[in-house]
Amino acid sequence: MNTDWLDEIKWTEDGLVPVIAQESDSGKVLMLAWMNREALQLTVAESRAIYWSRSRRRLWRKGEESGHVQVVRDIRLDCDNDVILLQVEQKGGIACHTGRHNCFFQQLQDGKWVTVEPVIKDPDAIYQK
Repeated sequence: MNTDWLDEIKWTEDGLVPVIAQESDSGKVLMLAWMNREALQLTVAESRAIYWSRSRRRLWRKGEESGHVQVVRDIRLDCDNDVILLQVEQKGGIACHTGRHNCFFQQLQDGKWVTVEPVIKDPDAIYQK
């Protein structure tokens, strides 16, 4: 498969690009993650979100432990060619490792961060190691 399209992306010095995962049916932003070239190529090939985990220093197939896979419906590149938008179907309804629907569950209220989204499933029940 031709990969010239990868050269049009403005990668960071670390060879990464930020990726916003948006729920395709609701439009809700689920999370922000990072991809390297291999992760993006695999995401396209497998039609599922595969990120680069900066903490683990390896590819991370979203849902590999939790089962909460992100099926990719559309891939967009922003106007500056430095941010990817994935429109995904979030399997299991949980995108965040805290057991919430999305990672943006804290809202600034009167100078304090307040949790405004409920835990759908206890993370200990999700990640049984």
